[in-house]
Amino acid sequence: MLKKYLWIFLISMVPIIELRGAIPYARGMGLPMLNAYIIAIIGNMIPVPFIYFFARKVLEWGADKPLIGGLFSWCLKKGEKGGRKLQASAGRGLFVALLLFVGIPLPGTGAWTGTLAASILKMDFKSSVLAVMGGVLLAGIIMWCVSEGAFGALGMLLG
Repeated sequence: MLKKYLWIFLISMVPIIELRGAIPYARGMGLPMLNAYIIAIIGNMIPVPFIYFFARKVLEWGADKPLIGGLFSWCLKKGEKGGRKLQASAGRGLFVALLLFVGIPLPGTGAWTGTLAASILKMDFKSSVLAVMGGVLLAGIIMWCVSEGAFGALGMLLG
């Protein structure tokens, strides 16, 4: 069982997949969902300080390098696009916009992109982490509910 939880932890750290993939995986593995939810949140949040402080610098450094330039440029553009999207919807405040950006589980709107966008927008660290944490908690609850519904419906169809 520990090995399955380790997988949940690692999957939730992967960009793009994050806990949006880890929670359905946990449900599919039959793990207790509260434990999986907590582990996925921890795994999803661990990269946040590193992304905030270092990702933008690393991406800018590597954007013109021969082998990695394309990927690094793409990631940088994704963060800038996320930042513009956040600023456009920040009528109620950038904190709430970032929380909702991370919390609504759509492709490309997770903790990685949200934190990179906050860094690009020069939001302060504490506000960024709190908004991303709130978004990760919200996304986790949404994915938990969606997973329960999807696996429940599948069980009814097959059973």
